[in-house]
Amino acid sequence: MKVYVHEKQIILVGKAWEIKQKLKEYGEQFQYVDEWTNAISQNFNSYKQADCRH
Repeated sequence: MKVYVHEKQIILVGKAWEIKQKLKEYGEQFQYVDEWTNAISQNFNSYKQADCRH
């Protein structure tokens, strides 16, 4: 099972049962996929700002 996280997308690679399990895990934290991608986007932006300060 692999989870690739990009600024505005999430790619899940694995067997169907693995992906279903991972979605259940993330479903406990986020109700919608849009919330999940927005949280990721905010984290990417904070990392970019931190990198610019150095």
